[in-house]
Amino acid sequence: QVQLVESGGESVQAGGSLRLSCQISGRTAHTYLGYCLSWHRQVPGKQREGVATIDADGRTDYVDSVKGRFTISKDYAKTTTYLQMNSLKPEDTAMYYCAVGWDRVCAWTVDSINRWGKGTQVTVSS
Repeated sequence: QVQLVESGGESVQAGGSLRLSCQISGRTAHTYLGYCLSWHRQVPGKQREGVATIDADGRTDYVDSVKGRFTISKDYAKTTTYLQMNSLKPEDTAMYYCAVGWDRVCAWTVDSINRWGKGTQVTVSS
């Protein structure tokens, strides 16, 4: 069974950078690199928010609040997706989750998600 495990979250000061990783493991892990991969974030008391997506062909999309600061990528050999986060702001503080979708193309909907990771905490102080 496929598993997604995030890492890289920590506490940083505003203006700093972090790179989150999401390792996809399991017998069919390579298959999932050919589906939509995405990063989401959630703060207590609020709905989970989609942050970035990358489809099977490598096309990326971002929520407006992170455009120009965050970059999503994937590495087939390592069955890993990354979220490079630069110029971090206190409002980026959240639990960050990676996810794999049902399709090759991405949709910003919860029912498009097949599997979730358990999350990694990012805290940005001012």
